[in-house]
Amino acid sequence: MPVHNLPAIILFAVTPQVNKYNLRKDHDTIRVKNLETSADFYGNILGLEEIHNGGLGDHIKWFQLNDRVQLHLVESDEVIEKNKGVHMAMRTDLIDAFMDHLKSKNVPFETWKGEPGTSNTRPDGIRQIYFQDPDGYWIEVNDGRH
Repeated sequence: MPVHNLPAIILFAVTPQVNKYNLRKDHDTIRVKNLETSADFYGNILGLEEIHNGGLGDHIKWFQLNDRVQLHLVESDEVIEKNKGVHMAMRTDLIDAFMDHLKSKNVPFETWKGEPGTSNTRPDGIRQIYFQDPDGYWIEVNDGRH
């Protein structure tokens, strides 16, 4: 039966409700081999603010972005497979200055396709770069204007 002949109540029942519960990003957690090395990277290279870890012990550090979204680092010997397609993404209005900062800190970055030291532009007009943290996790930084 064509959709246009279905009773209106059925169409209403399958209409999705967008973010009905006002869900917002709170935090991501990653496992790291050396907590101090990773904390130095996220604090000094990315400039994230270290915050109280909720009393969870010395093997965990919490960092916070300007929008209060957090990143939790948990020291662990567990080996996590890394893939550029699974990455954390942040945005900045200062992508050129950020790329200069990475260069000054000898942090290599690349385009999605792997071209070193430069950015690429997505089909939607957003510029982006990719680089890895000390544990090999991929990070995207873009100039998104959402």
